[in-house]
Amino acid sequence: MTSDAIVVGGGVGGLVAARRLALEGFAVTLFEQSEVLGGQVARQRISGVDLDAAAESFATRGGAVAALLDELGLANDIVTPSPSPAWLHRGDGSAVPLPATGLLGIPGDPLAPDVVRAIGREAAERAARDAELPARTGTDASSLGELVRVRMGDAVVEGLLAPVVRGVHSMSPDDLPVERAHPRLRAEVLEQGSLAAAVRALRAASPAGSAVAGIRGGMFRLVDALADECRRLGVEIELGTPVEEVSADGVIVGGRRRGGVVVRAAAPPADDGRRLTLVTLVVDAPGLHDAPRGTGLLVAPDAPGVAARALTHLTAKWQWVADALPGRHAVRLSYDGVPDDAVATATRDAGILLGTPIEEVLDATEYTWARGASASTGDLPAVGEAAAGTGLASIVPHAERTARELSNSRRIRPARGAGERMEG
Repeated sequence: MTSDAIVVGGGVGGLVAARRLALEGFAVTLFEQSEVLGGQVARQRISGVDLDAAAESFATRGGAVAALLDELGLANDIVTPSPSPAWLHRGDGSAVPLPATGLLGIPGDPLAPDVVRAIGREAAERAARDAELPARTGTDASSLGELVRVRMGDAVVEGLLAPVVRGVHSMSPDDLPVERAHPRLRAEVLEQGSLAAAVRALRAASPAGSAVAGIRGGMFRLVDALADECRRLGVEIELGTPVEEVSADGVIVGGRRRGGVVVRAAAPPADDGRRLTLVTLVVDAPGLHDAPRGTGLLVAPDAPGVAARALTHLTAKWQWVADALPGRHAVRLSYDGVPDDAVATATRDAGILLGTPIEEVLDATEYTWARGASASTGDLPAVGEAAAGTGLASIVPHAERTARELSNSRRIRPARGAGERMEG
């Protein structure tokens, strides 16, 4: 059988691309090697409730995710998190609220009281000297860490940038390209004259409202809706089907060739074996009723006695989770790699980070995810995290754009209406 287009991988990027191609009139087949769709936008069952196993929110920037949810009939279920701040667990073991007016931890006002509280007066004054530097200083940096270190100093990198980037992008700021952190940051530094001014300008240009949002009932509902829409449009979805070989005009599956233009939505595991483990705990802990650390914490890499890189207090962050778990609390901790005795480690870390002992764990889950390698595939179109960057706000518009570009370049004119299957 020949399809107009073949999508290899059933994560959100692959599903978005498959849906768009079907809407453009392609006959589409999607292959997913596992038995479930969605990749890291996944469902888990814990303490009798369905919660997200990985991604539990999306960045609202650009509006692409919200627009997709509207098209899928989920707009009325978009919810925003509690306005309580996230906290920073510092290298000395103390915790403070994360400064409010920053971008990935870069302060827009280095001398603001919450910045001074987080990194100290001396470090804040060093960061403020960013305004005295020539605009071009540091703008040739290849990484975000290098840019911030040159302009604002080591203390901002280690005390603010590193825990935030580690929590958001699962990497060191010294490994994060500037454009991946924000495509406009370098240009704004040159235009505004300083890094702090660039951060303020980028924040001012962002739409009003919460920087992140979620879906009532779980982000995994996006996957369910995409899969239903793809099937309605005639996309053939084959689960539990590894693809053995990939080329620009077809794939080998089960020893047989399947022809069609190919979109790669599944990257091979990274060569460095980078993995991320997420542990969710449902606990009976009255000391958490007042959300002592807001919606959660980001952890400095050198924080003593804590292996987690971040903690999200789910029942404090999302009202729908609190409603689903009355009188109980759900917290989720993330780890680089796979910790020994993950649940016991997470229980210990949660007590330290939240400042209250966790005496009774009612239920727990553990999931480990492999990070994808760079999707450098020559002329082969690629979508998903490895191609677009971290987060649905990057993945969704990139997949839409890639599918539209493929449609325009191929100019396939199928002899059927959009969404109907074409036998070949």
